Amino acid sequence: MSKRSVAKLVVDCLENEGVKYVWGVPGEENIFLVNELSKSSKIKFVLTRSEQGAAFMAAIYGQITRIPGVCISTLGPGALNMILGVADANTSSIPLVAISAQGNLARLHKDSHQILDLVSIYKPVTQYAGMAVSPESIPEMIRKCFSIAKRDRPGAAYLAIPEDIERTQIAEHIRPLDVDPISIT
Repeated sequence: MSKRSVAKLVVDCLENEGVKYVWGVPGEENIFLVNELSKSSKIKFVLTRSEQGAAFMAAIYGQITRIPGVCISTLGPGALNMILGVADANTSSIPLVAISAQGNLARLHKDSHQILDLVSIYKPVTQYAGMAVSPESIPEMIRKCFSIAKRDRPGAAYLAIPEDIERTQIAEHIRPLDVDPISIT
């Protein structure tokens, strides 16, 4: 059976949503995603100097095009640095999807280096905040983020992807969703 990484699945889902640009900062925990973005013929990864800059650039794109801008960051301090631009997009009704890395699922309950409860931190400043806890949930969660970001009152949606999920090899048959996004919200 043919396999591919969850990072590749994330890129396939972003391509399926029509994403043309992703702004962000690479790091150890999201390097597989950044690597897959660099291979995409449909998405240009734009390296920024900071995660905050990535969020504001994605927000400006969303404001001008009314298509959700996408920004990515690493876990912990990187995700915290991205939150100001995400919150600004949400309060300004700008469609934006923010994706950050998170520590391994096995470490989330521990007082571990750079692990924060990012979903709880992002929840008050977005219309949706969630974390993928299985590879199979990725397509639906990404679709939900885009669907929510494009509502009648647009705003920001946030998704955390733990590094062990991002690196998982999955069956080729797990594909981006091809359904009406309104049915998922």
